[in-house]
Amino acid sequence: MTYPITLKVVIDFSSGAGTGTALVLDDPTYGQLDYNCLFDTVSPIIDFSSQTVRFTSNRARNLIVDQYEAGQATVRILDPDGQFNPQNTASDLYGYLLPLRKVLVSATYAGVSHPIGFYYTTAYKYTYPTGQEIGFVDIECVDAFRLFNNASVGTVTGAVAGQDSGTRINKILDEIGFPTSMRNIETGNTNLQAEPTALRTSLEAIRNVEFSEFGAFYIAPNGDATFLNRESTVGSIGDTATVFNQVGTGINYRDIKFAFDDKLIYNDATFTPIGLAAQNSYNQASIDTYFVHSKVRENLLMQTEAEALQLAQSFVASRKDTSIRIDAITLDLTTPDYAAGITAALTLDYFSPVSITNIQPAGSEITQLLQVQGIQHEITPNSWRTTFATFEPILDGFILDNATYGIIDTSVLSY
Repeated sequence: MTYPITLKVVIDFSSGAGTGTALVLDDPTYGQLDYNCLFDTVSPIIDFSSQTVRFTSNRARNLIVDQYEAGQATVRILDPDGQFNPQNTASDLYGYLLPLRKVLVSATYAGVSHPIGFYYTTAYKYTYPTGQEIGFVDIECVDAFRLFNNASVGTVTGAVAGQDSGTRINKILDEIGFPTSMRNIETGNTNLQAEPTALRTSLEAIRNVEFSEFGAFYIAPNGDATFLNRESTVGSIGDTATVFNQVGTGINYRDIKFAFDDKLIYNDATFTPIGLAAQNSYNQASIDTYFVHSKVRENLLMQTEAEALQLAQSFVASRKDTSIRIDAITLDLTTPDYAAGITAALTLDYFSPVSITNIQPAGSEITQLLQVQGIQHEITPNSWRTTFATFEPILDGFILDNATYGIIDTSVLSY
């Protein structure tokens, strides 16, 4: 790389959701109990950093359906010797080029390693250009949401009435055998009914818990299945914000995108818990201005109608209006003297608060306090651009002493 960041790409060709060095009995390196891992066979773990010439990734929340999507990535690796040719019996990868092998991507800056993504391979796309000496493979990857979407659950052991939402998510992950070492699950603020027994994907089951709490469930850059409760999603906007602007008092950015539309407006919400009556909240002033924008969710898991109504009221209060918003900013990590920008690109994640100011050609100025709700990297040997998708809190709440979300008679009182 021509900039002071080292990209590391490692592929673990072993099976299973987790990664680690295989245990080999009587081997001084690979035979350490409590250190090496039990696998059916010894599979290679190979660093392909020097062969990687392109990496792109995208993690984001779908704000229309209010859920986090699977993180996706593509790694381009030069393959001059046919190492990734599955028919090359002389390759050290022969027999190991299977779907759902682990890809670990990280970046080292100023002596500190930062995870970029933990993925599972879904496709190896080979290209051997005619008349060129070096072929390459594009490895398409997706995060653990792919595993959750593939694994169905019916009856979930231990998923009883009265559990908080975080405990319930752990029970679902236990049911499909996802490693406990790869979880970061907060205790939920909402207690739930017993888990339904109908057959559905484990991802569907978890997302129903997530919405019933109105927390956040996603895969972190280090591969951890992560759940934030409602208190965290609401309150995190009050943390210290990273400042971006064009006047030298914050981090400079390369590009900025604005939006002014109605796609995120909801002024009529009907939420129905299992076995209970539907609960509706609406805002007539918003309906009169923008027409009806409805949100309907059924088979939710909160235990009372009062909680369903509180969620509907908070949801409408947070989404009833629209205004011009900053949708995304892009950082160019090759910018000279860009230490703060590089650090931001490698450390900010979902719910990181950012204060963004833009001065426009006509002299108008906009400043917004937002949260990161998407991260995209585009990396080559000569470039590194990181784009943050931004949004107001997914559920507003009153935050004491906050200049934006602590205004009496203006800010929303969340439940």
